[in-house]
Amino acid sequence: MQGSSLPEGIPATEIRWVAPLSLTRHTFVGVSIDPGWPVAIAVAALLLLTVAAYAVGRLPQPGQTVVAMARATGQLSLAALIITSVVASLWRSAALLTVMFGIAVVTTTRRIGAPRAWPWATFAMLAGLLPVMAIVVLTGTIPLQGIALIPIVGILAGNTMNGHTLTCRRAFEGLREEHESYEAYLALGFTRSQAIAPIIHRRVPEALIPGLDQVRTAGVVTLPGAFIGVLLGGGSPAQAAAAQVLVLVGIMAAQSITAVTAERFIREARLLPPDLRAALRP
Repeated sequence: MQGSSLPEGIPATEIRWVAPLSLTRHTFVGVSIDPGWPVAIAVAALLLLTVAAYAVGRLPQPGQTVVAMARATGQLSLAALIITSVVASLWRSAALLTVMFGIAVVTTTRRIGAPRAWPWATFAMLAGLLPVMAIVVLTGTIPLQGIALIPIVGILAGNTMNGHTLTCRRAFEGLREEHESYEAYLALGFTRSQAIAPIIHRRVPEALIPGLDQVRTAGVVTLPGAFIGVLLGGGSPAQAAAAQVLVLVGIMAAQSITAVTAERFIREARLLPPDLRAALRP
């Protein structure tokens, strides 16, 4: 690129990603949090504070906070090593994202108590995730590189998983609580799908409330992760805001599509736990 003043050592593939930074009026220096004693001391103090809160409040199983912290530390350390080894390759990055998505499917099917319905859970989540990623990539919003795809897809997949879990749990709860209504619909001549539909349809919007609240309160009540990440990485506040808006709207779209798709599969008795599959026989 003629007339550019990019630092030496930046690969040509990164020029499009770095160039916008030179257009900002101010220079924002990246902030790093390096592993070391300060971090270890802070984490230990925060863990003790958490355990103390459990003790004062007489909450059950305070030891689960220690286990959760240990798991998070191990998992994030492993993730850091894996990401470092695959981020330079688009194909290896895609393989990592596939594994992450698979874990998300296993997690959500366990949470809703329907492990055998994993194909339908996979379809519902992909229905929400793939269109969002297609728009983000095809519009050139982010480069087709592992360093950009891994965090964005990871955030979207995690929130899509949460949306699917909430949708199914709300719907299953409604079907269990209103089983007599279901039987009444059948007695009136409705099909199984028609009897399920009115019971679960009013529950789906409840599952989308957390995602909507996250969008509504961004920048007012909370500064979400993508915003903070860009700032810590040296980006300007405007760049951080743009990245966060992209992520939030993507989450909202992915969760909405996933919820609608999951509702349809539940209505067709494809995405159900064993007890409801037996109870909702036509």
